[in-house]
Amino acid sequence: MSSAITETEESARSSPLTPLKLVGLVCVFLALCLDVGAVMSPAWVTADDQYYLSLWESCWKPTSIDKWQCNTTLSSDWQVATLTLLLGGGALVLTSFLVALVAVCIGTRRRFSRPVAFMLFATVVLQACCLVLYPIKFIESINLKIYHEFNWGYGLAWGGTIFAFGGGILYCLNPKSYETYY
Repeated sequence: MSSAITETEESARSSPLTPLKLVGLVCVFLALCLDVGAVMSPAWVTADDQYYLSLWESCWKPTSIDKWQCNTTLSSDWQVATLTLLLGGGALVLTSFLVALVAVCIGTRRRFSRPVAFMLFATVVLQACCLVLYPIKFIESINLKIYHEFNWGYGLAWGGTIFAFGGGILYCLNPKSYETYY
């Protein structure tokens, strides 16, 4: 009886990679790439080729001068909070990706599924708070008299959050139920 348990435990540890976990790993990788792109993006808000705002700086171009004038955004508490929440979520995505990748390489996916899912859901909470806080505080504190729009950097952050949520769901699925089919 003990040899049967040992064989099933051994086969569970070295079972082939299921498509659900592989798609989950790809989702986590895409979330990581999108988060890096969002943090590095120069355009979270743009306005008529005269203004842009990133997580790091705010730049505008007066109509009479051809040179851009820039200030740091790290002096505003809400912008520091936004950056901190996004970087915290990005650090969790990086950690969960590394844990998931190590689990795939050493063949012990079951043990690491819950911690990876937990980190990804914590990422979603942090980044959703960041992405809700940002437009509210932007509209409240910055008075632009010209048309402005939230640009691709902000969209990349939402994309990273959505992929982290998808990866979290895929890592929550019970591997015992699905691995027997593969």
